[in-house]
Amino acid sequence: MKEQVISPRGVRRSAAQTKGFVQRPARRDGSSASRTNFSPRALFAYVPKALKVVLAVLILITLIVGYRVAASASLFQVHSIDVTGTSRTSAEEIEAMTRRAATRTGVWRADLNAISNELTHLPGVRRAVVSRVLPDGLRVRVTERVPIAVVRTSAGHFVWVDDDGVMLGEMKPDDHMPTFFIRGWSEEGTDDARKENIERIKKYQELVREWDAAGLSERVSEVTLIDVRDVRAQLAGGDSQIEVRLGSQEPGKRLKIALEALDMYKQSARGSAITYVDLQTGRVVIGFSSGSKTTSDAATPNSDTSNNAAPNTSNKTGNATSKVEAKPNAAKKDAATKPNSEKPGKNDAPKNAKKSDRAKDVKPAALRLH
Repeated sequence: MKEQVISPRGVRRSAAQTKGFVQRPARRDGSSASRTNFSPRALFAYVPKALKVVLAVLILITLIVGYRVAASASLFQVHSIDVTGTSRTSAEEIEAMTRRAATRTGVWRADLNAISNELTHLPGVRRAVVSRVLPDGLRVRVTERVPIAVVRTSAGHFVWVDDDGVMLGEMKPDDHMPTFFIRGWSEEGTDDARKENIERIKKYQELVREWDAAGLSERVSEVTLIDVRDVRAQLAGGDSQIEVRLGSQEPGKRLKIALEALDMYKQSARGSAITYVDLQTGRVVIGFSSGSKTTSDAATPNSDTSNNAAPNTSNKTGNATSKVEAKPNAAKKDAATKPNSEKPGKNDAPKNAKKSDRAKDVKPAALRLH
């Protein structure tokens, strides 16, 4: 019976080593190890530090020069500019300004923020966004200012304005006309003037809302807003010579009352001579004009024929101005009463003035503001 002898592993390994064979562990990535590996990092470690600095500077200079050459190449010169979002503003003007600003630098080096700021200086442009379309194009997206009112300037021109009080250009013949215009616009370029104009726009929008709701806008031609606390409306059509003085409160209600009194009083013999209707004191006062004379009547709907006109005359700037308290139902008799009042004597003025002062204290019941 034979016995099997198993030699230990260490003996085999030592035997292999005696034969000149050395077993090395395999790499995990499966690649075989090589004794001739070349590493740039290992080579760079032998380079002196001064040479490393010089090499880094040369690389940086090369990158800068290459960038400038590429940016100034004809490949990036402006060839196309796309402008969108314009209706009232000239797209050709925006394109010309953009091209002029980008021609010096090219598309790649163009200062987009500076171009946008320059475009917002145009009257009709609220905001402009400029972007690159490489290699040779620019895109401009425009947000225009919205015109909401027309003002009549001191020179008689009609100019559109927006809610910021910016003047956008003259009204064109094919523009949709607003219901009424604004007078009293400040044309100074100061900050105070701009703030005042913004207040005028806000007041104008308030008037439009109230008068449109009451159906009264069509009877107004323009509104004077020199002082927003003293609103004055110039009527339209056959009443274009008449001004309605509304004050600062309840412009919709006061205009309605003034127009009702005006329509009633126009039926009198002196209806064609009416020049203004005043409600600033809380009652309706109707003014007349005859040559160089101006007369104002406080209208009272419910009146007796016995209450006739009490003329009060006073010389003012060379013209005779007369204050008269009159009643609409007695208007015809009022025209014929006291014919000598149109040419008052010097001794009559103080006496008539007292009569007029007493008459002014009477407020109408039907037309009183509540």
